[in-house]
Amino acid sequence: MQKGIVLDRGKDWPIREKHHWIFSRAIISAPEYKNGDILPVYANNGELLGHAMMNKDTSIAARMINFDSTDPVSSIKLNIKRAIKYRNELFKNSNTNAYRLINGEGDNLSGLVIDKYNKTYVIQIVSTGMDTLIDVIAETLKNETEVECIYEKSTVGARKKEGLESSERVLYGKLPDKVEILENGVKFLVDIAHSQKTGLFLDQREMRKLVGEYAKDRLVLNCFSYTGGFSLYAALNGAKRVVSVDIASDAIDLSKENFLKNGLKVNDDDFRAVDAFDYLHNEDLDFDFVILDPPAFAKKKEDIHNARRGYLDINKTTLRKMPSNSFLLTCSCSYHMDEKMFEDIIKEAALQTGRKVRVVAKHRLAGDHPFNIFHSELDYLKSLLLYID
Repeated sequence: MQKGIVLDRGKDWPIREKHHWIFSRAIISAPEYKNGDILPVYANNGELLGHAMMNKDTSIAARMINFDSTDPVSSIKLNIKRAIKYRNELFKNSNTNAYRLINGEGDNLSGLVIDKYNKTYVIQIVSTGMDTLIDVIAETLKNETEVECIYEKSTVGARKKEGLESSERVLYGKLPDKVEILENGVKFLVDIAHSQKTGLFLDQREMRKLVGEYAKDRLVLNCFSYTGGFSLYAALNGAKRVVSVDIASDAIDLSKENFLKNGLKVNDDDFRAVDAFDYLHNEDLDFDFVILDPPAFAKKKEDIHNARRGYLDINKTTLRKMPSNSFLLTCSCSYHMDEKMFEDIIKEAALQTGRKVRVVAKHRLAGDHPFNIFHSELDYLKSLLLYID
């Protein structure tokens, strides 16, 4: 047997079922290694199960790169190429040039996210193993795409658990002040260096399109509006009025720029740099289409109780004030809250407010955000489009 980690008897079944994570309690022996090293993984009987990136300081002690004897670095390059080929096919006849290129385990690349904004690529790394391979990742992008800039924006809190510091830097080319992109023909300016996540919440593309389908002739309120994605789709599809509310004044300013970029008029009263929670509680909601897309309320498992109260509060407040014959799009990106829990909260909000609520549509998964059938933890985003009688 070569030098590698050995899994305890009966603890190898997740790996045989192609799950990417190995927890420390499943390992019975391992050689000396540095965090980020790549080692072969063996079952208790000596069978080679694949290769993994190691980290002795986290509960996820290893992240699988492959499930066979292929050279692990070659597997990473191959999976990047496969992801690029899939997205090229997905968007080849579209008027969209911004999308997720690599979606972690969904593309068999645990700990790696890459978003494409026209010809600028933004890398987000959350594992020590991928961090040691960043030069390989950047070089593969340069060889396989028409890239003008590669920017690392690895600022997520999960890096701390891996023993990594935040990292923001240009890896190749020059980062524009703002990147202009197209999404379903809608123009956006993306300020990558000063944005949340990698620049734009690309995972809501299909839901933004859905909002456009229902917004005609409606009065639309977009809470937690960020740079105005839902607002743009509503306005461009014939909404009577669209009000965008976000606590970040720079996001509101960029929303206005995005409206102007798309040939829409900007009325300052329709862009509110205020706390969305305060707005919902203090203002009359004379809107017949409300969008609630808040940041994650449960960033760790211990936050679930408070998150439930938060989601219940904003949905109750909104349902209580909305007129009849209205639409409510309510969302949760909290990883630790599953779909059933979220739906139960909305049901409770409807019961407590005495509103009759029907589900018109559920979340439309964006095709560039696949989750692995063997690793469904990546399926985190919930959305419900509701009709309020």
